[in-house]
Amino acid sequence: MTSPKVLVADAISQRGVDELTRDGGLDVLVQTKLSPAKLIEIIPEFAALIVRSETKVTGEILNAAKELRVVGRAGVGVDNVDVETATRRGVLVLNAPGGNTVSTAEHTFSLLLCVARKIPQADASLRAKKWSRKDFEGVELYNKTLGVIGMGRIGSELSRRAIAFGMRVIAYDPYLSAARARSLQVELVEELDDLLANADFISLHTPLTNETRHLLDMARISKTKPGVRIINCARGGLIDEASLASALQDRHIAAAALDVFEIEPLPEDSPLRAAPNLILTPHLGASTAEAQESVGIEIAQSIRAALLEGTIRNAVNMPNLDAKTLSVIGPHLRFGEKLGRFLSQVAPRRVDELKINYSGKVSELDTGPITRAVLKGFLQSAGGADINEVNAPAFAESLGLKVTETRLSAAGDYTDLVELSAAAEGKTVSVGGAFFGATPRIVSVNSRPVEARPHGVILVLENTDRPGIVGRIGTLLGEHNVNIATMSLSRNQAGGTALTILNLDNAPGEQLLQEIRASGDIHSAQVIQL
Repeated sequence: MTSPKVLVADAISQRGVDELTRDGGLDVLVQTKLSPAKLIEIIPEFAALIVRSETKVTGEILNAAKELRVVGRAGVGVDNVDVETATRRGVLVLNAPGGNTVSTAEHTFSLLLCVARKIPQADASLRAKKWSRKDFEGVELYNKTLGVIGMGRIGSELSRRAIAFGMRVIAYDPYLSAARARSLQVELVEELDDLLANADFISLHTPLTNETRHLLDMARISKTKPGVRIINCARGGLIDEASLASALQDRHIAAAALDVFEIEPLPEDSPLRAAPNLILTPHLGASTAEAQESVGIEIAQSIRAALLEGTIRNAVNMPNLDAKTLSVIGPHLRFGEKLGRFLSQVAPRRVDELKINYSGKVSELDTGPITRAVLKGFLQSAGGADINEVNAPAFAESLGLKVTETRLSAAGDYTDLVELSAAAEGKTVSVGGAFFGATPRIVSVNSRPVEARPHGVILVLENTDRPGIVGRIGTLLGEHNVNIATMSLSRNQAGGTALTILNLDNAPGEQLLQEIRASGDIHSAQVIQL
């Protein structure tokens, strides 16, 4: 039997190469600095491709890779890989998320010290044959407050180092449990504005999503303490660079340090180049010998596992399922993800426990992949596009989210039923779904029976049960050209509280929602996007 062929297109550590070649199970070729044309020419015979950040794995390359089963990125980000095309072609994309955690945390802390003590500027001044001690007076870290935005692996490592230096650490992470925060010895704040107003230093450690792009814009920068110092070693785009440069010019921000940028390499005409008291490094967070060795070994082990054992580690697109299993549970995977996404939009952000109950026929299946799909849908608002079926359980654990799965063989009112509930701060919200034949339906919300299609835009209303409410809502929607596709009503008792579920053809605008909520009979109105 021919050994699978692996192409290493960017340099990785020798120990990583040794891991690939041990026992001769893989046929490995190391050939770096390939032009796109050359890579397209030779890629058809390879089962796996390993890259770092230099080689761009484009759709054209993937379409030419007739035998390709796995792309391995020796690092965390996969911006240089066309993941959508890879997924469509059934190519697994793996990364190495654990190898550079310490290196990036240490680089962040190094920059924290630099913005506190003006070390790079002092070095440059002395090399320019000056002796200007008075120009480089700094501040101590001791007894200062560090605000950490995002408490994942790197944010947590940074916090440990800051605490060792006698800093008080406050953290904003809407998805971190209070118990996890206590174990890290950090103080959670409920609102980002609270962190901005109280931190002497701010460090960002969140993924880049639509919600976090320009998280620090001029409006939020204006809410920070005068003289704040800001560090970003996470993702370019989290900070509005023009606003940062302006705030440095007018001295509202005392100093800043960036290792990542919206456009890399940093353009020559970037306003950051002229900003005072700004330290710039060319994306060096993972650039240590130890990190490069770790990610090389980690990706090599993952490639071996995928090609030789059929097991998957650190996938960023989807888990491997054989055709027979997928044909049975595929509909449940898609439906489970939508139920998780629905629940995430009605639940409080900081959830302590997520319960998933399977009843009827679905309880007889391997529900592990379905639970992962549920977690993917539930956690994507917290982790962005990086969250998938493979890494969702680990991400839940990092947030301190307890996930409980139960099964009941009794079918009850439905042939099969999946019920999700999220508990936080003494409050529980829930959603249930079932199949009517091959058609999925949402059949309960907060334990009330409903029937709604799990796709598109859903408006969930809680209102007083009295005549005219439905007509009033319909009139408001019509006035704003929002059409109702289907409607489901449920109430606890006559004259009590009613739950109204509307499938809409398009999303209502904020003005319309304000008009709906202005009615004293409407207790809540939430728009769910599926």
